[in-house]
Amino acid sequence: MASTANNPFFARSTLPYQLPPFAQIADAHYRPAFVQGMTDQLAEVALITGTADAPTFENTFVALERSGQTLGRVAEVFFNQSSSDSSDFTNDLEEELAPLLAAHADSIRLDPALYTRISAVHSQRTSLSLDAESLYLIDRYYTEFTLAGAGLDDEDKRALRDFNSRLSTLTTRFEKNLLADTNELALVIDDVAELAGLTDGEISAAAEAAAERRLDGKYLISLVLPTSHPYLASLTNRSVRERLLTASRARGIRSDEAGAGNDNQPLVIEITHLRAQRASLLGFDSHAAYVTADETAKTPGAVWDLLGGLAPAAARNALVEQADLQAVIDAEGGGFELAAWDWAFYTEKVRRAKYDVDTAAMRPYFELESVLANGVFFAAQQLYGLSFTARPDLVGWHPEARVFEVSTDDGTGIGLYIGDFYTRDSKRGGAWMNSLVSQSALLSTDTTVVCNNLNVSRPAAGQPTLLTYDQVTTLFHEFGHALHGLLARATYPKFSGTNVYRDFVEFPSQVNEMWMLWPEVLANYAHHYETGEAMPQHLVSRIQASSAFNEGFLTSEYLAAALLDQAWHRIDADTVVTDVAQFEADALASVGLDNPAVPTRYASTYFAHTFSGGYDAGYYSYIWSEVLDADTVEWFKENGGLTRTNGDRFRDRLLGVGGTKDPLEAYRHWRGRDAALQPLLDRRGLN
Repeated sequence: MASTANNPFFARSTLPYQLPPFAQIADAHYRPAFVQGMTDQLAEVALITGTADAPTFENTFVALERSGQTLGRVAEVFFNQSSSDSSDFTNDLEEELAPLLAAHADSIRLDPALYTRISAVHSQRTSLSLDAESLYLIDRYYTEFTLAGAGLDDEDKRALRDFNSRLSTLTTRFEKNLLADTNELALVIDDVAELAGLTDGEISAAAEAAAERRLDGKYLISLVLPTSHPYLASLTNRSVRERLLTASRARGIRSDEAGAGNDNQPLVIEITHLRAQRASLLGFDSHAAYVTADETAKTPGAVWDLLGGLAPAAARNALVEQADLQAVIDAEGGGFELAAWDWAFYTEKVRRAKYDVDTAAMRPYFELESVLANGVFFAAQQLYGLSFTARPDLVGWHPEARVFEVSTDDGTGIGLYIGDFYTRDSKRGGAWMNSLVSQSALLSTDTTVVCNNLNVSRPAAGQPTLLTYDQVTTLFHEFGHALHGLLARATYPKFSGTNVYRDFVEFPSQVNEMWMLWPEVLANYAHHYETGEAMPQHLVSRIQASSAFNEGFLTSEYLAAALLDQAWHRIDADTVVTDVAQFEADALASVGLDNPAVPTRYASTYFAHTFSGGYDAGYYSYIWSEVLDADTVEWFKENGGLTRTNGDRFRDRLLGVGGTKDPLEAYRHWRGRDAALQPLLDRRGLN
């Protein structure tokens, strides 16, 4: 009874902007709220299908949009918690909930009476005198239910439910194994001398991380989600670099003789096979065909044409870069062949030699608080008139989650932004954005609550948090997602915030990266944390001059992951893979991206995006969206850059649209044409 009485999920939060009442939420509240939320939504759907009234837009689509509010509240909080501050409880509950939630979704999407009503309204939609967003809502529901299998017969629906249930369990287990292996394989260093090349702050952070695990006198380097670790660019000890990269690549492939451990290989095989079988059941040749049918790409062939067309040039560029790095090794009398763990280290040497660029020298100018307030927030203020005020009186899900109130320039509050920037063992790897409260005029929710999670190492007490160049880029990127969530305005919950096609969702975040080095923005935040001196212009100019440097490597490692994702999901239902490593090797060799010195950004066993993160057959989205992004950057450069006029246009025609219209239609409305490919080729040196 204690878990159901006064359960904070059973009603809207009364806190500002409906911020979830984290101080009141206990573990015991989650399961009852999920159970009640699913029960309530099924009852709401039963009312829709049980009425004798003819199906209308109001009694079918609007009623569906109003359903499931309790379930939505608890799900948004729980899944943010389980990814940013997990525990044995959240891990166990997530695994328990996965098949239950899959079954719940199927009970709605596969309901024949509901599909009949949706189809009836869809067939007469052009005569209903509805506004454009309402018509688009009808199209989206009809398309999504059809693709989900609503038109299958009862026997096929039973098979589909089994597929969905099993897949939900497997993908949840994949993520659980990955987090465990990421923690267990963190590199323990006994002698501080082995950390030569790291800054004092990085060394103190490693000491503190070790102390948190009661490894007194030792140093701990936590692993990051991608294959390459940022410390590989600095560590002078080649053996330590090798150990670090080896640990990263070992994730998800270990088990003991009894099969226990965190081995994700059998999960990868079963997940991809089940996805292929499910796609066949739904009438598609492959899971990739099933996924892209409802994305802007439309077909896996279109994806393959883009990725495959870029791969040869990227691989050639990487070989040229590799030769440059080997020349440095030979000139120094290294006596060894460049390996994957050497690439970042010698890249920095070549960068300094060719362009006189030292990214490590930039770190004192990238202090977290200044980057956030004077960079990220400042750019949003200049473009969109937004201001951000710290709200220490409002509590997040973790003491390190900081809450900011977001207001327009007339003082109107539009929502909350929560930043949780530091890594911890309970947080999954990578960086991401979540919405905790989404705007919807239908539900009288006019404000939003969004959050960003990063994985920056916490410095020792009293030391500043100095970000790497890549971490600054990541913060601007993830904040682009947050802006999308804050500024989008929709009538219906389905279209709120970042609820857009998956191969478009990265576009606003990639665009926001441009402001990191924009002169007015950089001058406002990049000041030395000790002296207050502005970052010297020569550092910036050299970075800009070297913008295409190492793009062969960066494009190759990304394309390798994107094409690997496609390879796994282009297999048909009759194909059975037995060896993950061999499949991966063959897939990369077939596109010329099997260079041992340039490993894929994610190997299959720790490819969270595609096996647990919702980007299955969709990791291509980043470069697909980058075509739009690069073209957009050109527009801003041609039209005066960081101005309120430009920001308002971008907000009104793209960010503010949310999912209320086809994203490519929105892009054309903003740009006046489709995106051109040339700016992307120029940016990545692929001409």
